[in-house]
Amino acid sequence: MSINPAEDKNSAPAHSLVSSEETLKQMETLSTLALNRDGGFQELRGGSLGVRIAETEAERDAAQALRYKVFFEELGAHPDERAFRTKRDVDEFDEVADHLLVIDHSIGSGAEGVVGTYRLLRSDAAEKIGRFYTSSEYDISTLTEFPGRLLEVGRSCVAREHRGRSAMQLLWRGIASYIFLHRIDVLFGCGSLPGTDPDALADQLTYLHHNHLAPPALRIRALPDRYVEMLRADPHTLDHRACLNKLPPLIKGYLRLGGYVGDGAVVDEQFNTTDVAVLVKSELLADKYYRHYERRLRDALDS
Repeated sequence: MSINPAEDKNSAPAHSLVSSEETLKQMETLSTLALNRDGGFQELRGGSLGVRIAETEAERDAAQALRYKVFFEELGAHPDERAFRTKRDVDEFDEVADHLLVIDHSIGSGAEGVVGTYRLLRSDAAEKIGRFYTSSEYDISTLTEFPGRLLEVGRSCVAREHRGRSAMQLLWRGIASYIFLHRIDVLFGCGSLPGTDPDALADQLTYLHHNHLAPPALRIRALPDRYVEMLRADPHTLDHRACLNKLPPLIKGYLRLGGYVGDGAVVDEQFNTTDVAVLVKSELLADKYYRHYERRLRDALDS
């Protein structure tokens, strides 16, 4: 459940702004961009809210508790026995992933202040398990054969009382900072539409397939036994603006960055969703942040 294509060789790779290994080492020593022990970055702030990578077991546990509250208690997902007993959404990928957190410092500066989360799984971390989460729904061989750095994003949620623009903007900033620091080339994952009846989502699925289908070189495809046809209506009769407006905010955000969808949807009965594969060139998400950090780096090195 929840949230992306490879760079072609003629595109500027996501790490092209770093001109040498020496410069990269200098960059990573700057206090404004310093990696913490968990591979994160210095906390970014917006008012009382901040975004950073989880640093403790308690913070990761708080993210898992928030996921349970949103996915199972609010959105009607069906917990297994362990999830129901612990009131936590936990799977094997949590141990090796980084957990991006939005923290409301008016509540607390640690686990008690966690009000938003996004799970980030890099290629090297996924290798410890041998697969990505998305591979349970899609054949992602076109991505895993790509020589660049991959980042799977997913399990995104924000506490009900914090679902304004600020928290989501901070999550985007956090992802962009993470992309920059880890020189990610490709983001991918599963974006979820509410409900498990594809016919009830026919307009949205048709719109996505018709307007945002990934090019063949990037087109991951739903596994044969889970494949749900997305082209379920005549695309020429749709009100495309209305279809776009019906999409969940997260999927709309990726599309506005030039994102693509894979071939075929997947019904996720446990999470009460219909999933689509979402793929985004990381340079599109992070470009303005690259320019921002590059300027800060240059100023610091020249001072």
